[in-house]
Order: sequence, then structure tokens, then C-alpha cells
Amino acid sequence: MSVSFYTRAIRPALFALDAEHAHNFTLAALRRPIVVNTLRKRADRSLEQRLSEQVFGLEFRNPVGLAAGLDKQGTAVAAWSALGFGFAEVGTVTPRPQPGNPKPRLFRLQSERAIINRFGFNSEGADGVARNLADGAARTGSLRLGINIGRNKDTPNDRAADDYIHAVDTLHPFADYFAINVSSPNTAGLRELQDSRPLRLLVEQTVARVAEQSPGRSIPVLVKFSPDQEERDLLRSVDAAVEGGAAGIIATNTTVARPRMTGRFAGEAGGLSGAPLKAAAHAICSVLFRHLGRRVPIVGVGGIFTADDAYERIRSGAALVQIYTALVYEGPDMIHRLLTGLAVRLTRDGFSRIEDAIGADVH
Repeated sequence: MSVSFYTRAIRPALFALDAEHAHNFTLAALRRPIVVNTLRKRADRSLEQRLSEQVFGLEFRNPVGLAAGLDKQGTAVAAWSALGFGFAEVGTVTPRPQPGNPKPRLFRLQSERAIINRFGFNSEGADGVARNLADGAARTGSLRLGINIGRNKDTPNDRAADDYIHAVDTLHPFADYFAINVSSPNTAGLRELQDSRPLRLLVEQTVARVAEQSPGRSIPVLVKFSPDQEERDLLRSVDAAVEGGAAGIIATNTTVARPRMTGRFAGEAGGLSGAPLKAAAHAICSVLFRHLGRRVPIVGVGGIFTADDAYERIRSGAALVQIYTALVYEGPDMIHRLLTGLAVRLTRDGFSRIEDAIGADVH
């Protein structure tokens, strides 16, 4: 499937639909074996040798992953593997099923190459997602699977740890890593858990339960942060997460900030993702790498559309990168373009492996 075919034929058809309807239609298609087989790319061993890396003790075949929020229920993991992603993050998964916020709750800002969502953790719940992931077709190849977990809407923050632990208890057999989501803007009060004191305790309890549930197997726990914190508060929260046992940082979630934008949906409430987030997410990645160095890996996400964007994020300190909105706008062939483009840029700059470029621009 070429990019021109996607942009000329498939994207216009999808964009003619309501955004959430198109989202659900796409995920339903990606569950079909015939679609997965059509999308499957032949492995490029030379690319894998240049781009594979070990991060948080896990081997990744390449540094490009799917961000949480697209495959919330873990129903299309085989498709993410077929497309060539090195890893995919499903969720956010809540322990109990919940419908999320009222519709409409997903909006495209086409002129900005952006999306606003206020889904509010619509989830089949941990048991439902576990059933999806247990499907024999759900895991293929060397794709690493992250599971992003959050609290239910009606759970108060002083009992939030119970929700994260419940999700770990149910989903640990399927996780290569867990990501603690305390930064979505679409669940009231959730971002208060980013404060250093409650965050450290939450991470400690989650890390302890992961270790208890998986003796002899190390499952890293990451924390996903908001781009909307002041730098001082962000670094304090990151330190608390690391002190609590977090193995990595995901930077960043969607933003409630609104750069100058146009279009009928520009004023909608919710989290903004896509191209307008790129500059802020890139700057935060640099700040975090300058603070953490190589001792705690960073997953860079936000506004990555091209190989230049991905490479810039890696050179600013990201060990891995994630995309979501770009996939909606650019189509499935963009994964191969990102991977080949990264290899070209490594050669141009004299790096033999992707690890060599991490943080190269941060001084």
C-alpha cells in the first residue's frame, strides 16, 4: 500500500466519516488476517542490525513504536507487528470497564495535522483487554508490547494505586513493560497524581506489585508525563518517579495548551496531539536528557511525522520514539520511511548504531 494510494484514496474516504467512526472502522479492518497479511513487510535484516537496541533491559528490533491511545483495547497488535513497529503500547486500560466521555470526543484539525481527543479512558477493562491479548493472533514476531494503565473515573486519587495494581494483576502475563498514565487531561483530577509525593508512592506500589507478580522476569514500569507542567515541577516529578523505581520516562502526553490554530474544531476541549505539539515535546525531551543523562531512558512522543523529526528527537535524548497522529495523516507506509530514513541519517553522521545518536545534540 503506497503512501500516494493512502493519501489519494483511503484517507479521503476515512476523513469523510466522523473521526471516531473512522477510528473504529480502521481498527476493525486491522483485526482481519487478510489485512494484516497485506500490510506485512518483509524484514530488512540490515535495517534491524543498525536500528535494534536494548532499552530498560529489553531488546527492541527498532526504536519506532505506536503510542498509546490508538489501540485502546489491544485488538490490533498483529497489525502493528506487520507494519514494522518495534513496539506498540495499548491502552489506556482501566481495571473496570467504563464508557469514557460523551460523544463527540475525537476531532481532526486537518490544516494543522493535529487531533484533539477527550475520550476519557474508554476501556473494556483489564479483563476484556486480557482476553483480546490472549487471542492467538494477537502477538506476532519480535514486537514488544507495552500496556498503558490508568485509574477509573470514579476512583478517588487516594485509592488510585489500587486501580493500577489491579490492572497489573490482570495484564502482567502480556506486558513487556507497563506505562503508568497520570497525565491524561481527560479524566478529572488525574494529573494531580503527577505531584511528586503521590507519584513516588504510586510508582513504588506498582513496581512492587509487578515484581511480585512476575518472579524471575523483569517487567519495566514507565511513567508518562504531561507537557503542561512547569520545568521545575516536571523535574521534581520525574525524580520522584525514578526514586520510586520507574525504569523509563515517556515524554509527552497530549497538551491542553492551544497554539494559534484555525478550523471548526480548534476550540474543542481535550488533549491536542500532532504537529503543533512537536516543538514543546522536543524541548522537554532535551530538558529531561540533560537532567537524567543515559541512566533513565526516555521515550519521545509528540508531533513526529518524518525521519527528520524522529532523528531530531533521538539526538535530543530519546532512546525510543512513538507515533500516533502521524499514522492517521500519513498512512502505514510511513513506518518504513521512518526506519529507512533513520538508517540513512545514521550513515550520514557516522554513527554505526542508533544508540550512538541518543542525546548527541544535548550539551
